[in-house]
Amino acid sequence: MIRAEKLTKKYGPIQALSEVSFQVSPGEILGFLGPNGAGKSTAIKILCSYLPPTSGHAQIDGMDILDHSLKARKSVGYLPENFQAPPELRVFEYLQFRSCLKGATRKEARRNAGYWLERLDLADRVQQPIASLSKGLKQRVGLADALLADPKALLLDEPFGGLDPLQRDDFRTLLKELARKGKAILFSSHVLPEVENLADRVHVLHQGVTQADGSLAELSRKHQANASVLLRVASQAGNLLHQLKQEQSPVHACAIHQKGNTLTIQTPSFEARKKLLPFLAESEIELEMFHLLQPTLEDLFRDLVQPKENQ
Repeated sequence: MIRAEKLTKKYGPIQALSEVSFQVSPGEILGFLGPNGAGKSTAIKILCSYLPPTSGHAQIDGMDILDHSLKARKSVGYLPENFQAPPELRVFEYLQFRSCLKGATRKEARRNAGYWLERLDLADRVQQPIASLSKGLKQRVGLADALLADPKALLLDEPFGGLDPLQRDDFRTLLKELARKGKAILFSSHVLPEVENLADRVHVLHQGVTQADGSLAELSRKHQANASVLLRVASQAGNLLHQLKQEQSPVHACAIHQKGNTLTIQTPSFEARKKLLPFLAESEIELEMFHLLQPTLEDLFRDLVQPKENQ
């Protein structure tokens, strides 16, 4: 449904995207995860035909976004990060107007606007000017706009901005319902819990480059190899640290942090951890605790983006 192949976008000397590839199937929700400035909005605008790629290709419902731009756009519902609408228009007349622009008759436009106003809990706002709406309400109007023509693909740029916790729950419920009906959904966020609660798969971007792509379970399993070990000894933590740094130690090349009698070892592999416990058993130091710190997806995200930020 949504397919991108080696999308690249340059603004003069600045490269916003570098050969980014991904796809979203019907009924799937893909979360674009990355810090601010990672290239998420640029990729979404290219898919919407708002921006041309410098190189690479993309398709929406089998139609190339450059060769068949107008047809591809008819299959897309787009919610920008900062939704804007004529401030003087009232909510109902704005959505009716937008529905007509998307090809509906006036009768169909009234029906479409009324349905989504009811569905998104905006029925009591139909006569309210858009200028007077809160950011969260504007986001809901923007989502209604994106859904008016019943698109096959939804592209949502930071859709949870300005929503309170209850509104976020309702928003997630609706998006999951739309996915069950076969819509391909791509949304961007830099907030990990939002992605964890909604996405079937995650595509992590940083500085315009793909860092990871896969289901949350796949990325989590992959990251388990980098789990840390937490040790606490009764005394002589310095002696244990010295032993762990010796060449014969299975973790001699690992990062080891000491705080009092507690040591945290960032182990690089399952094999290193497997050999660590027998190594400790041979030492004469009394071990009070041996605990494996399972990494979270937040740890994964930090590992993917921080090295580049610290260069």
